[in-house]
Amino acid sequence: MRKTKRTKPTKRALKRLGLAEFAALMAFLISITALSIDIILPVKTEIGLEMGITNENTTQLVITSLFLGLAIGQLIYGPVSDTIGRKPAMAYGFGVFIAGTLLCLFAHSFHALLIGRFLQGLGSAAPRIISMSMIRDLYDGREMAKVTSIIMGFFILVPAIAPALGQFIVNFAPWRAIFAVLLTQAILVGSWLLFRQPETLHPEYRRAFNLAQLRKNTAEVLSTKVSFWYTIAAGLIFGAFISYIVTSEQLFKDLFGIDEAFPYYFGALAIMIGCASIFNASLVEKFGMRKLCQFSLVIQISLSAIFFVIALCQGGQLSLAMFMVWALSAFFMMGFLFGNFNAIALSPLGHIAGIGAAIVGSISTFLSMGIGAIIGLLYNQSVLPMIGGFAVLGVLSLTIMKLVDRNEA
Repeated sequence: MRKTKRTKPTKRALKRLGLAEFAALMAFLISITALSIDIILPVKTEIGLEMGITNENTTQLVITSLFLGLAIGQLIYGPVSDTIGRKPAMAYGFGVFIAGTLLCLFAHSFHALLIGRFLQGLGSAAPRIISMSMIRDLYDGREMAKVTSIIMGFFILVPAIAPALGQFIVNFAPWRAIFAVLLTQAILVGSWLLFRQPETLHPEYRRAFNLAQLRKNTAEVLSTKVSFWYTIAAGLIFGAFISYIVTSEQLFKDLFGIDEAFPYYFGALAIMIGCASIFNASLVEKFGMRKLCQFSLVIQISLSAIFFVIALCQGGQLSLAMFMVWALSAFFMMGFLFGNFNAIALSPLGHIAGIGAAIVGSISTFLSMGIGAIIGLLYNQSVLPMIGGFAVLGVLSLTIMKLVDRNEA
């Protein structure tokens, strides 16, 4: 009966905003976080040096501080969007993001910059998490996974071009101009949402905000085995990916002598994730989300283990060609995991989509941020911490999946 009630308002919403525009808007909304992270990568070290930070591993905080704000923000905007609607909650998030961006633009100390980055993460949590809720309002099950994959295909272009955009900006202007670009993006995308996208949370699904209800909904998410454990599995393997993000600029410079050309290598790897996401949209209907996730993890684990041993025998080093072979293959497999893990975790939570997406997103982000930060701090001018992390965390993620699926069978 619930499914019938949700279908009718969904059709009305889609008539007012076509699927192509909806997918593009959702991709731009989700991309705000990715752009805020990746556009900084080419100048991360430069920012640290200007502000008196000499330890390059410490400059990774410019990235992880944003992830911290993102993890906290998801817990806020999910339940708020269930109460006041998706669009009003999104507007508050954009306000916080703009405030953080302005602080970064005028920051004169590393601590002030980190606070601004935290606020950027806190604000960008709104488009990040509410976009998923809006998708969940309109789609379900494998259809949701297919739509999510299409959106991810658009979205992945952002990390593919963001570092090159950052490098381009600093070739002609100070690094602070990067934050002016982020400010402009927030204003344009926020206006697009305000004037074009209909509200997707219909009145009959709104919930009064109170702590008792919030605790009840949280307990339901945490006690739903598929949702909770797939969230943990996602957080583990995504932690390996974050370790790559925070160390990639250092790794390419230290190991391969690649500095100004770094954005192009980073972009090539990001495109592999996008390609896999597009393939996933057609394969998920045939093979199902779980089989694709398991296959991808097995390939990723096997490749990471092989290349870890090779690097170990070479003092922790790989040639650029060998590293790119591993990275292109491993990241292609990662592209099958992003949309499917989230879709599986959120699938049982349609009746509490907002808080469900919030808890799932927050737990996986906290976990992946912590893991990625630890691996990043272990960076020692070798590929061993990162590739070893992919192998070990992949095994843990796959083990969790198999145990959960066995118990659910």
